[in-house]
Amino acid sequence: MTRVVVPVRYPLSKHSRATLDSAIEVATERDAALTVLHVDLYQNGKRVSRADLKRATEREFGTVPHTRYVVRRGFLVEETILDEVAAEGADVVVIGSKQVGRWQRMLRKVVDEPDIDDYLRRNLDCEVLTVEAE
Repeated sequence: MTRVVVPVRYPLSKHSRATLDSAIEVATERDAALTVLHVDLYQNGKRVSRADLKRATEREFGTVPHTRYVVRRGFLVEETILDEVAAEGADVVVIGSKQVGRWQRMLRKVVDEPDIDDYLRRNLDCEVLTVEAE
């Protein structure tokens, strides 16, 4: 089965809701399984549970079939997302345009790579869809 991964913030921001809406649409169109991912940063000291993430998603979108809710802890959001996408064997990653900007800034510090879509395609071998928030 095709796997779609969508990283989101918790609580769901306006941008996260738009990204999640697009990811649900992609998963439905492709009859794919969906992973909704939130990264808890160690340095923030807050803990979000899978149940919190699921409740927030279902409050906004209702029950989403074939969906897995994942909360990972890490120091760097981008690195933790990349690890999860690779571990899931994702076929598609849906990211928000705001997230692309953060990833580009992070990547420039690590590698001289300004194109996040190209970087992800080369390193993860998956399709990357970028969602513009309304």
